[in-house]
Amino acid sequence: MKRQGNLHKMYAEAGSPVSYSLELGGQRLVLSDYLGQRIRIEYLRQIECVHCGRITRKSFSQGYCYPCFTRLAQCDRCIVAPENCHFHLGTCREPEWGLSNCMRPHVIYLSNTSGVKVGITRESQLPTRWIDQGAIQAIPILRVTRRYHAGLIEQAFKQHVSDRTNWRNMLKNQVDEVDLFQVYETLWPLVRPGLDAQLVDDAEEIARPEGVLSLDYPALRYPDRISSFNLDKAPLVEGRLDAIKGQYLILDSGVINIRKYGGYLVSLECG
Repeated sequence: MKRQGNLHKMYAEAGSPVSYSLELGGQRLVLSDYLGQRIRIEYLRQIECVHCGRITRKSFSQGYCYPCFTRLAQCDRCIVAPENCHFHLGTCREPEWGLSNCMRPHVIYLSNTSGVKVGITRESQLPTRWIDQGAIQAIPILRVTRRYHAGLIEQAFKQHVSDRTNWRNMLKNQVDEVDLFQVYETLWPLVRPGLDAQLVDDAEEIARPEGVLSLDYPALRYPDRISSFNLDKAPLVEGRLDAIKGQYLILDSGVINIRKYGGYLVSLECG
């Protein structure tokens, strides 16, 4: 089987295990079906902006051309640091986009990726957000009305727990299960007293013991050592597909983050 097209992040569907598919050239390919088989990805030296379709020599923020990167609200600094939201100052790059994406319910969550971490996402993005991170467990803990509030509360939790993943340990699957609800019950009394009254009033507690979601991924084996492919330096990726986790294909010859290469034109062969 051979396909050609521009890369986009893999589609993921929660299940046991998670099912992964990739759309190339208008056709969707279920990558999970090719576990244990050889795959070959060749970068054809062309990048197309994932937003406007412009041909670009360099990709910014996982697939955007430079004009889109500097113009779009979804590429602004406050997307990765929501506590810096400036919508209320009237300086949002795209106010309409901000209204439809940031001024809507967001969830603060705890997940277990390479250890416990805190994060936020739009409520509609669960459990996709957790799968994209390669979490083996996750629990929603608080719901707020806007992204800015979620970012401020996340900042408060970061005084006690990380917001980052050790991606190498995540890909090695070197993760022990933990009681995430108990972690929440320990942390919330430490975090809450330091929050502004407005944040406390907006934060709806939604954590429940039964709300912990466990996730497992399609895998025959996980690597002992991690070696990453870089399409910009070496345009050919080839090997046996051993596992898929987060947005990574894990081959016996190395790993590749598919989302990182959004917009890259590739030829893909499986089987």
